[in-house]
Amino acid sequence: MSQVVFKGSDGKDIPVKENLIDRVVGYFNPVRGVERLRARAVSAVLGGYVGARRDRRQTKNWPTSAADADSVINPDLPALRDRSRDLVRNEPLASGAISKTVTNVVGSGLVLDPSIDREVLNMSNEEAAKWEAAVKREWRLWAESYECHMERTLKFGPMQELAFRSVLEGGDLFVNMPYKKRKGSPYGLKLQLIEADRVCNEKNNRDSATLSEGVEKDSDGAPARYHVLKQHPGNLRNGAQREWVKLQAFSKSGRRNVLHLFRPLRPGQSRGVPNLAPVIEPLKMAGRYTEAELMAAVVSSMFTVFIKTETGAVPAPMTPSEGASSTNSNEEYKLGVGAMIALGDNESIDTANPNRPNTAFDPFMMSIIRQIGVALEIPYELLIGHFTASYSASRAAINEAWKFFKGRRKWLVDEFCQLVYERWLEEAVAEGRILAPGFFDSPILRQAYCGAKWTGPSRGMIDEKKEAEAAILRLGSGITTLEEETSQLTGGSWEVNHPQSVKEHEAREEAGLKQSKVSQPAKDEDDDTDTDDEEAAA
Repeated sequence: MSQVVFKGSDGKDIPVKENLIDRVVGYFNPVRGVERLRARAVSAVLGGYVGARRDRRQTKNWPTSAADADSVINPDLPALRDRSRDLVRNEPLASGAISKTVTNVVGSGLVLDPSIDREVLNMSNEEAAKWEAAVKREWRLWAESYECHMERTLKFGPMQELAFRSVLEGGDLFVNMPYKKRKGSPYGLKLQLIEADRVCNEKNNRDSATLSEGVEKDSDGAPARYHVLKQHPGNLRNGAQREWVKLQAFSKSGRRNVLHLFRPLRPGQSRGVPNLAPVIEPLKMAGRYTEAELMAAVVSSMFTVFIKTETGAVPAPMTPSEGASSTNSNEEYKLGVGAMIALGDNESIDTANPNRPNTAFDPFMMSIIRQIGVALEIPYELLIGHFTASYSASRAAINEAWKFFKGRRKWLVDEFCQLVYERWLEEAVAEGRILAPGFFDSPILRQAYCGAKWTGPSRGMIDEKKEAEAAILRLGSGITTLEEETSQLTGGSWEVNHPQSVKEHEAREEAGLKQSKVSQPAKDEDDDTDTDDEEAAA
């Protein structure tokens, strides 16, 4: 194959090899053949992706940034936080998206269920069950008390909800874990929630290689200290007094002192971005459009008649409405039921008709809501709570949303709940309230003791009968366990339900009542299997 060399705009040679098609095209149409080779030379310089081309009308005016994560995110964070919170306060769609996510991920709070590694700890099932029950009682003593909160206003369950909501609205949240012993509580661990706005560079200094929007890093890029403003920067009472305190991210022993809750989207990212950031503009414009349509509908409900005359005088047949002043130039008049009014010469009637309600409003808004739902990973049916499709379609929408909710719950457990639990368990063992031999001696034993599950709101059911029948089939085939099905269907705990079920069973037997049995799912009507004998036997 021959090779053709073109001169680039920078004077460099661009070699292009002729292939068989080039030679055929050049043989029959030499001009077209040269143009084909030149186009291949241009493509060799520009690359193979059309989306990266800068010589096309569709993409040449597309400004982009090649900066790192912090350089792109940090300058916009204050505006993103303020606008995100304003949307949640004032726009129903934004408020609903955040509230629905919090409700499905956290609900009233994720519940601790200790689950230690029996094999590593060499415990029998009975010994492990007793240890887990003791830990659960001690945990409730701390978590279900206001003493777990530094400000004594929240228990741990509502604290989870507030923390997760703050991350969604503001992008991130900081949790300080100081030790302060108070009367009436055996534990000194306290949680202090620090809003994202309070973590900023001391004296508003510019970011540097080791300081990014209040997060000071070490040579490895790990957080070393957090620069925290003692009061919120928007505090109107003490706005002039600005003092910072530096919180150590880790103690000398390597224990975490501060939890930074955020979901990084790029490597090297130091601060979080509000969940509504990609849809702030569509949400605001949708709110304005809704307000305009609502106002137009209100105006259309006010049936107004305008009588045009050459002189501008009030027509004689019209009478002022009750209570109207006869000296007012803008007098109000009323139309009588079935009244017939004769107009004078050169008089005509015009009515204000805004053509509302707009029949295209709902389809257009649904289209916008679908796009917003895609960005937020929430199907539009769930976003607006409107299920009009079939059972299968509605269930598919819930299943897709549930993947998102489960992922966010896993993140909240790993980054907040579990770390707080491990810190609390450390204090409980150190104080001798929980017996855990080898807890401080071996990392393996410590990890075995810290095992836990966290249970939250269930997925929810569209058709309870179908869901229950499916659960019975899964249990019968050994695919799942009672614990998994209880958590999925009701959000409860089988270990809590089982003792109560035994108690109820024994009480019914003592009272001579017939025990209820769970029936197997009924077979479909089109099933060819003859079930008469089975039904008779039952």
